[in-house]
Amino acid sequence: MSDESTGATRWAFEQFTHKRDGLGDGARATAIARQHELGKLSARERIALLLDHGSFHEVGGLVEPKRDTFDTGHLQAPMDGVLTGYGHVDGRPVCVCAFDFTVLGGSNGRIGETKVERMATHALEHGCPMVLLLDGGGHRIQEGLDSRHFAQGSRYFQTAVALSGWVPTVAVIMGPGFAGPSNFAALCDFVVMVRGTSTMGIAGPALVAAATGEVTHKNTLGGAHVQTDANGLADIAAGDDAEALACVRDYLAYLPSNARLPAPSVEARETEAGFEAALLDRMPDNPRKAYDVCDVVRGIVDEASLFQIKPGFAPNLVTGFARIQGRVVGIVANQPLHLGGTLDAKACEKGAHFVSLCDGFGLPLVYLVDVPGFLVGSQAEDTALARRSARLLFELGQATVPRVSVVLRKGYGLGYIAMCGGRSFDADLCVAWPTAEICAMSVEGAVDVAYQKQVKTAADPAAQRAELIGRFKEQLGALHAAEHFGIDDVIDPRDTRWVVHAALERCLPRKRHRAWPDKPHGISPI
Repeated sequence: MSDESTGATRWAFEQFTHKRDGLGDGARATAIARQHELGKLSARERIALLLDHGSFHEVGGLVEPKRDTFDTGHLQAPMDGVLTGYGHVDGRPVCVCAFDFTVLGGSNGRIGETKVERMATHALEHGCPMVLLLDGGGHRIQEGLDSRHFAQGSRYFQTAVALSGWVPTVAVIMGPGFAGPSNFAALCDFVVMVRGTSTMGIAGPALVAAATGEVTHKNTLGGAHVQTDANGLADIAAGDDAEALACVRDYLAYLPSNARLPAPSVEARETEAGFEAALLDRMPDNPRKAYDVCDVVRGIVDEASLFQIKPGFAPNLVTGFARIQGRVVGIVANQPLHLGGTLDAKACEKGAHFVSLCDGFGLPLVYLVDVPGFLVGSQAEDTALARRSARLLFELGQATVPRVSVVLRKGYGLGYIAMCGGRSFDADLCVAWPTAEICAMSVEGAVDVAYQKQVKTAADPAAQRAELIGRFKEQLGALHAAEHFGIDDVIDPRDTRWVVHAALERCLPRKRHRAWPDKPHGISPI
């Protein structure tokens, strides 16, 4: 090779190296320092924490924004404001997109959107999870106000729908997240926010004020405490960026890379010390006294394996992943510490989405039932509870994964059915603890409705009411339910782990619905 050609090659290589090195955090020290002052990591630092060490392969790192419309000629937006590429989490491939707030406030340009679309298409074609690290202000205004750029819309959302139920999709809101970032997150299975730094919602305070005249603060409108604990738009609120990314790694560890693969299994671990033996005495003697159902879960699943989804939202229902003898299961459990375990609209939404998630990725469902029923009253009706309760039933009815129900205490009314009690939804195993009570509604309420006249006309109304309640309560117990084979068995609470494990061991991963018509799509109640 001649010196002249070698020189040209080296010159081209130097140009490339100079361009690439100028994109790193070290070359943008001032911008990165500002990001740190906001309590946030840079986009590259976030990717490094999320992925296995050294596994990130960037795609589209050399792109620049389009500068072909009004007020765009001066824009400097390396990578067009979003880092995209591939990497590994626990040795398994993932696609990742990290929006860079230090580049024009993390706004989305047309080329940047194309990069994200490419990652989504790769995830779809190759069956690997898609992770979005969102930190920015949505569509870049300068490009969005030109119909040449915006008229075609975005193909990403169609692809995101195709990804749903095929691969795990995760969004982490790590800064401003109004508008565009929230739209991206809304189609993801799992959403994490960061307390104190992230926001989420359809529109931020400025746009809200311009459109409606309402003056509000960003945290009041869409802070992590609002959107995670009150509204349930996000699943978990982390304390900082590092904790948020650790949550993503933990979440992905329970799920297969795509719906055709089994969930990752790990070495079996015993239950937490003392929790299994304590199950025998876990239930209070007073049926109105509350207890923490998470203590029951800890007595059934592998030690420290419970990963709750939406722990702060609708706490009257516990949903989460866990492992039994190393195998991943989905837990759905009434929580008596909140509303006595009663199902309200928020709990129904939470439970329905979780059942859908587990069924999408082949995770068996374990129901722990202690439900007094659905919430009643005008406030409940104002939440359209009848529709939302139907959604809980709808998703359970669509599910094809194995499911087990264990009635711990109360199994009342339609709530019992919605919690997979008995044979309504063809549970592969339905059992009860000796403390279980199963009936159509609370005995006291039933007597007051059906025997109102008889009680009022009795010589001693109070005694008559008590006698009726006592007579009916004799018929509610677990042994009575088993006598007519409404449930499969009554079990020793301390055997619950092994009974559930044995049932799941003998079940096929999926079961087909019989005698269902060939139809393209079931219509959800909401």
